[in-house]
Amino acid sequence: MKTKKNIHFLGIKGVGMTPLAIIAKEAGFQVTGCDLEEKFITDESLEKAGIKPLIGFSGEHLHSLDLLITTGAHGGFENIEVVRAKELGIPVWTQGEAVGKFMSGELLGKTYEGISVAGSHGKTTVSAMIATVLKEIGLDPTFLIGTGSVSSLGSSGHLGKGKYFVAEADEYATEPKYDKTPKFLWQQPQIGVITNIEFDHPDLYSSLDQIRSAFLSFANNINSSGTLVACLDDAETIKMLKSYKKKVTTYGFSKSADFCIEKISVELERTFFWVSTKGTLLGEFSINIPGDHNALNALSAIVVCLELGISLDKIKSGLLGFKGTKRRMELVGETKSGAILYDDYAHHPTEIRKTLEIFRKIFPNKKIVCIFQPHTYSRTKSLFEQFISSFTPANELVLTDIFPSLREIADNTISSKLLADRIVKTQRNVLYLPKLEDVVKYCDQRNFGREYIIITMGAGDVYKIGEELLNE
Repeated sequence: MKTKKNIHFLGIKGVGMTPLAIIAKEAGFQVTGCDLEEKFITDESLEKAGIKPLIGFSGEHLHSLDLLITTGAHGGFENIEVVRAKELGIPVWTQGEAVGKFMSGELLGKTYEGISVAGSHGKTTVSAMIATVLKEIGLDPTFLIGTGSVSSLGSSGHLGKGKYFVAEADEYATEPKYDKTPKFLWQQPQIGVITNIEFDHPDLYSSLDQIRSAFLSFANNINSSGTLVACLDDAETIKMLKSYKKKVTTYGFSKSADFCIEKISVELERTFFWVSTKGTLLGEFSINIPGDHNALNALSAIVVCLELGISLDKIKSGLLGFKGTKRRMELVGETKSGAILYDDYAHHPTEIRKTLEIFRKIFPNKKIVCIFQPHTYSRTKSLFEQFISSFTPANELVLTDIFPSLREIADNTISSKLLADRIVKTQRNVLYLPKLEDVVKYCDQRNFGREYIIITMGAGDVYKIGEELLNE
């Protein structure tokens, strides 16, 4: 791989592609990339790294190219650039394949101890927490976090001088049409984490059993001398563990877990919790973000760091450096009329409900307005009944049109209007507004005051509403 000098990233603005590109550039490769012109949450990180994406897709982007790394979106293997690269004999890797090869050291020319974080929910936060602790205590990890940016890390991707490589491990397909191998199976880490297992990505998986089987395959990819760190609070993870034969360390609120949270105290911008292991109290930990689920996320990071031989004192101080990630309960600002704006990436019914419950717990005297943009037709349709009861902690719900994935075909049998019509039967104050600009106009008209919390929620571009409200 020493001969590979020029790397081109197709779909470089994707949250999985941007950190890869940053790592490659820091490793000394000549990096180019292309994507759509529209604004993405990764734009700032790319600009900071000195990477200016080309707009659109063209075979003309492939001059003097040694390697093309492609996304599964934008047509995947059918994208004009991929087709042309193969005609020219240029090697083509997918994003999932590239993560595995970066972690193995095949591209970067160095041997790493991989730490792969998998799970239906929480993998971004957990991987960012682990990377933050390692960074804070001077171990300078290489990391790949699937979000726009992480304030405690300075970026979503980094080539460190240390021996650890921390990465999210995604269960979605390598290439949705031509290679349905789950992306996380390209990784062969020393430590693997499974936070939870739920039914998601119905365009790829037909059942929960199929998803659980994929996570078992991921766990079996962990090196024979390594460890699986798994949450014992999750029923599907427990089922999976019955078929797993290698070393496991469990964590959770469950008293049966190897490491458990004894008690917890949640405040507006901080969470305190006490941890014990097999009857021995390890003391109090704190994180600078709220929520029971974030204490659980932090516990998984604690267990990983203990597996690496890091002392409790260093773990405790390292965790204090973590300030959250972009689009995870992110404080956006205050509107001119006094409402507090938050933004969150939650797009699965479980994530939505838990996130809103935290906001309700933290702001018991505030009125919560949730602006939700469903993500993908397939998920909205398959989890329709679960979505109906996910928004009960909110005082008002505004639904915008479904944000379609570039990987799927439109489905006119499902819509946000159908979902709104169903939710309004059991919950008051439900409104359907098709476009983001409709929501901005509505919020201006309502003039939400200081008694309101406004939360934009979803995996698409719903966050732009908050930006517009602040600009006005």
